[in-house]
Amino acid sequence: MLHPDAPIPTDPVPSAAPPLAREHLDRDAVSRTIEGRAEAFVADADARVLAVHAGRVLVAEGDARLELRHPSTMPVPQVRAYLGRTLDAGGAADAPDHELPAGSPIEAWLLDDEAAAGLAPDARWSGLRAVAAALDDRDAGLAVEAVALANWHATHAFCPSCGSPTEVVTSGWARRCVAEDRLRFPRTDPAVIVLVTDDRDRVLLGSNAMWQPDRFSVLAGFVEPGESLEAAVVRELAEEASLVVDRVEYLGSQPWPFPASLMCAFRARVADGAAATPVPDGEEILELRWFDRDGLRDAFGGVALPGETSIARWMLEQWYGGPLDSSLPWSTS
Repeated sequence: MLHPDAPIPTDPVPSAAPPLAREHLDRDAVSRTIEGRAEAFVADADARVLAVHAGRVLVAEGDARLELRHPSTMPVPQVRAYLGRTLDAGGAADAPDHELPAGSPIEAWLLDDEAAAGLAPDARWSGLRAVAAALDDRDAGLAVEAVALANWHATHAFCPSCGSPTEVVTSGWARRCVAEDRLRFPRTDPAVIVLVTDDRDRVLLGSNAMWQPDRFSVLAGFVEPGESLEAAVVRELAEEASLVVDRVEYLGSQPWPFPASLMCAFRARVADGAAATPVPDGEEILELRWFDRDGLRDAFGGVALPGETSIARWMLEQWYGGPLDSSLPWSTS
């Protein structure tokens, strides 16, 4: 956290990948259709399972890491999904996966209420929002992949075309309609998230109608059918803030499985000659403010900024030139 009297950073933040987008895993897609892969996994001494229940993952007791268990210690799952193979060896010294060899296969096992309760107490099951910031890159990547797949399976037990049941195939990466023999694959909903600046290099932050009044972030919105990402940036800023922007620049992306989004980050500038006075739409956005770096620092204590795992915080810190932390928590309530 920057002290209120600290000087404003002048050097840009190193261009690291956004949070939740730094996975250390070989997804090994070619193995998903290999006959006998599931049986070989169970028999592999280095195989590990990430348990998932109701959108939450199993975490180790007293430590901010996933609990990865050998399949022989697991109850029968509702769904198995092959996540891939580890790229690096290692792990905490007291962890079951300590010095797990590189190339070890990992699956996500989706458990029902009874199986989850028998495996671990409720306090050991954690949502991504609560635990992701504390996980290392490998565990965060595993958790995001597992929860995203679990969310999709939870809503696709039946064919959207004919209503017949679907069965899990391709190691958890597809479902087949038993009536039409048609495959359904996981889908991701693209959204744009935009850091808007003006000619004074101020940043625009808005307060959403669904948030507490002191919460501010950059603006975002879903991409519409038949629309490019860049066109979505321009449209969203016109709709939500009545601003005309150009100089649209891609910054990076972040998986956001709440439930199935991909956040595509952009920077844009108010167009030359266009009005720089933002007008909130009054429906999604209730308040808009321009902040320079001094103004944002002075607002600490009165403005809650996005959480550490969000790409919005990453974008703001890239613009600011250093870490940001208001004294107000970004509550999920």
